Amino acid sequence: MSTLAVPTLAKSSIIGLRSLGLDEAFVEKFIAEDPSVLGLGNDLKVLERQRQQDKGRLDLLLQDSAQSRRFEVELMLGELDESHLVRTIEYWDIERRRYPAYEHCAVVVAESITARFLNVIMLFSGSISLIALQMNAVKVADKNGIVFLKVVDSRKLRSDDSGLLSSSKSSSHDEWVKWAGTAVMDVVDKCCEIIKQESNRERAPYYTAGYVGMTDNGRSNLFVYFQPNKSSLWIYAKLDPSEPWETRVQEAGLDYRSDGDFRVKVTPKDFSENQPLIREMLVEAIKQDEES
Repeated sequence: MSTLAVPTLAKSSIIGLRSLGLDEAFVEKFIAEDPSVLGLGNDLKVLERQRQQDKGRLDLLLQDSAQSRRFEVELMLGELDESHLVRTIEYWDIERRRYPAYEHCAVVVAESITARFLNVIMLFSGSISLIALQMNAVKVADKNGIVFLKVVDSRKLRSDDSGLLSSSKSSSHDEWVKWAGTAVMDVVDKCCEIIKQESNRERAPYYTAGYVGMTDNGRSNLFVYFQPNKSSLWIYAKLDPSEPWETRVQEAGLDYRSDGDFRVKVTPKDFSENQPLIREMLVEAIKQDEES
């Protein structure tokens, strides 16, 4: 019987970028050579470095073409300060007004982000799409590297606070069939049945005028919910991280969004052809919800 090899681990330590003789220009170039190091997606490309704005220069403008999404990235060595945070938001606002056809997300990157600024960033939730990344130089044996850690993502709104879910007027399965049709609601029913079968807690669907949700032991729990339309539906699921699922549903040819709760758009035909993938996604959402 074969045994797994025990990995060899080396002692590591966090060091300041400036202590290595590095500056913001070096970090900018490092990211530009491979934007995936930020952990925001594997298909990012650099549209422009040092993009001229009315109030200064944006360090990096990145785009994920598959999702029609752009990231306005501002870098800072040392501890995040007020001016860099404000500047990041200003650049994001300029770009989203200039190019409204794209989804836009402000990204601030610094070596240290204090609790004060984390609290401020969280206050923006629901009005500003903003990600904060903490970067650290790491020394492992005789080599140095840079790691980026997502410390806050204001796109991840509480589902029960989002605008879609404000429409909580009660409805019924029959009313949704009249609106979306039998075929689409059959997909909703099958998804709800999967959740009921795979969950360790009592789950059941409930119907509002804006969405179809699931109860958890009799209480609303929007770890998964559905928004049916006349020929398709959006399946919303709390998945963290969502990036692996973005890759998988994209490879399956399905439309999706991840600006908040991860969601996949499926037609009855899509569901029939990708039912194992949808089941796996729902099971993972159940697992994460029951472990939280």
